[in-house]
Amino acid sequence: MHTPDDLPPRKSWRQPTIESADALIFGEAARPVRCGLGLQIGAGVVFPEINFTLPPMLITPATWHEVCETYERTMRDLLARARDLRLAGLMVEFEHLPPMTANPEWGKELTHRIKTHLETAHRDWGLATALRVTIVDLRDEAHPPLRRSGRAWDAMRTSLESCASAGADVLSIESTGGKEVHDAALTHGDLAGIVLALGVLAPRDMSWLWRNIVAVCAAHGVTPGGDSACGFANTAMQLAGQRMLPDCLAACVRALSAARSLVAFERGAIGPSKDCAYENPVLKAITGCPISMEGRSATCAHLSPIGNIAAAAADLWSNESVPDVRLLSGSAPVASLESLIYDCRLMNAAADRGQRRLLRDLHVASDAGLSCQAALLTPDASMAIARAITSESDPYRRTLAAGRVALDRLAGEAAAGTLTHSAVERRWLDRLRRDFDRLPPDAQTLLRQTQATYGAHYHAVEYGMGA
Repeated sequence: MHTPDDLPPRKSWRQPTIESADALIFGEAARPVRCGLGLQIGAGVVFPEINFTLPPMLITPATWHEVCETYERTMRDLLARARDLRLAGLMVEFEHLPPMTANPEWGKELTHRIKTHLETAHRDWGLATALRVTIVDLRDEAHPPLRRSGRAWDAMRTSLESCASAGADVLSIESTGGKEVHDAALTHGDLAGIVLALGVLAPRDMSWLWRNIVAVCAAHGVTPGGDSACGFANTAMQLAGQRMLPDCLAACVRALSAARSLVAFERGAIGPSKDCAYENPVLKAITGCPISMEGRSATCAHLSPIGNIAAAAADLWSNESVPDVRLLSGSAPVASLESLIYDCRLMNAAADRGQRRLLRDLHVASDAGLSCQAALLTPDASMAIARAITSESDPYRRTLAAGRVALDRLAGEAAAGTLTHSAVERRWLDRLRRDFDRLPPDAQTLLRQTQATYGAHYHAVEYGMGA
């Protein structure tokens, strides 16, 4: 009898769908997605994806009316500004806060309220719209986490169903399978633990989780969007930004995470993938599916060394998230939407004038030589990692292949002088390459080798690996 983890993927790629770096470019996907009310993503035009959240406040039954009023007011203001700026298409992301997934009726109600505003805008002035709903992965509430059972998963499953029935056009999640090991390994710079998390545990969790998500989407006619390695790679990026980790380690984690995030597409996701998944260009190269990206216009949510290059292959351009607070110009969500709209106008004007490639290359050139993380987001690097991943069929070996290519490229860029690299970074890069050479060729050996260090951090049975 086979477990879901042992079954073959619904889809599989033996080579990238996109054949060359020239074709990995913003606004154009090999497999565009039509969703919502007339919104077609990846068919030549880049659209904004706006995400907003509450100002600091408690979410309780006593404050629920205020929560709803905040979302209602913000949607009215956003759509009024979109109309003033003659926006043709808009993706709205409703990213749950934990109580909205833990209490599925709350997430359902807000989904319905937001969708009603989008339906009105589409009917009244022809705005093409879609609503992405991203639920929270609550499963880390237990330690070690229960991944396939328990109260948290029950709430998540109900939330997916409820939001799908209430009007979500796209369902997504930032899943955290393997994070209980990754957090511990990352703080020690332990590559074996990082690979255990991203190359063994996370793909098994993704396989199981996305079978469930895609089933919900199929039952309700909803688009399965994609996942994000935010809890892994973006955590590393932020720690590197605070000088708590080397930049080359954060870049390596990003490359490793691409093999993990691909599992969502193997199980039936079709995009647009999540904005905070900076591994998305690799996924787009492999699958041909459209992606959302965030960069310079997401500084309201976090800082990064990849603000321009992130736009190089974007099909949706996102602000990540912004709280509903007042600025001199108006509300922060409205100001954030305006920034996105002007960014998208520039990209679409370049496409209209046959200058898409030029603008893409300027986005790349402005960032690529200044950090390891940017160096691995170039079209050439993304294609190289995509080819490495598709050269293997096993998730663990895919993860190893992605990491080796990434580290080799960083070493080559540093040696050529095209990547600014400190002496500390060079030492770390040398160490990571040596550590990679010591990793075993198969997942079972790694599991045995890391059992003493990390075995107590996770429940093997919750990853379909027996008691």
